[in-house]
Amino acid sequence: MDSSPTVSSVRWGYLFATLAAVLWGVSGSAAKYLFINGVTPFHLVQLRLTIAAAGLLLYLLLRNPALLKVARRDIPYFAVFGCIGMAGVQFTYLFAISKIHVAAAILLQYLAPAFIALHAVIFFRDRLNYIILVALGGAFAGCYLVVGAYNLDLLAMNLLGIVSGLLSAVGFAWYSIQGEYGMRRYSPWTVLFYAMFFGALTWNVCLPPLDGFLPPRSVVVWGWILYIGVLGTLVPFGLFLEGVNLIRSTRASITATLEPIMAGVLSFVFLHETMGVGQLLGAGLVILSVIVLQVNQDQDAKAPARLRALADRS
Repeated sequence: MDSSPTVSSVRWGYLFATLAAVLWGVSGSAAKYLFINGVTPFHLVQLRLTIAAAGLLLYLLLRNPALLKVARRDIPYFAVFGCIGMAGVQFTYLFAISKIHVAAAILLQYLAPAFIALHAVIFFRDRLNYIILVALGGAFAGCYLVVGAYNLDLLAMNLLGIVSGLLSAVGFAWYSIQGEYGMRRYSPWTVLFYAMFFGALTWNVCLPPLDGFLPPRSVVVWGWILYIGVLGTLVPFGLFLEGVNLIRSTRASITATLEPIMAGVLSFVFLHETMGVGQLLGAGLVILSVIVLQVNQDQDAKAPARLRALADRS
């Protein structure tokens, strides 16, 4: 059977990545709210991954238990993928949000496409076509404007927050690339579950088990914690992996740079952070970059041999 990507499947890939970006954007602002209300990044990463892993386990047991089966030889891969990739990305991302503005933290994480492209060029001698390069540059430039990075006050940002944001970008790039490897053998939901399982296991070893569930919290705080665990983690990570499965990590990561726009809008509405003309222009530039990628989808669908060769080398 021909497994070539169709125009329809490529479009679904972009849609999945876009929806993931929107949900992540909401969760970033929600995390900032929780930090303001006394939840620590350490507790939130434990809560987030534990809730997400438990929810996905229940879902798979009810809908398709076969997706939980993996070969014994692949357990080390999943352990590393979850303990380093998922656990590391989640913590560095949340820690950055706790130290600097939400949109700025997300911008730093979305330097990941550059690391992915650099990895492909250095290790696999890939040549990115000019359309992807233009879209990549447009997405970064748009994000730069959205977060107001042209303001010199950026230099006064918390150093630990900046370093953590950069580490989250490296971790997210690694997670995306390694996710492609796992999905050549398993369903995206299998890959996601074991990433979350080992990520949750990591933070329940680094901290006292389930320690984040013990402090008394208000109903509103618990509501946002549950949102972050399910709609801010489980659902968007699943959508993103589905997107990677259809359009590969480079395009999925660029498309997901819509997340800073969502975070910027929410920060404006709920955290009273105003957006200037430059920031609005940046938002438009990111959207335009995504449209450029979607226009290029016909070329993707017509070049299955090239895509398969690239996937085999990843």
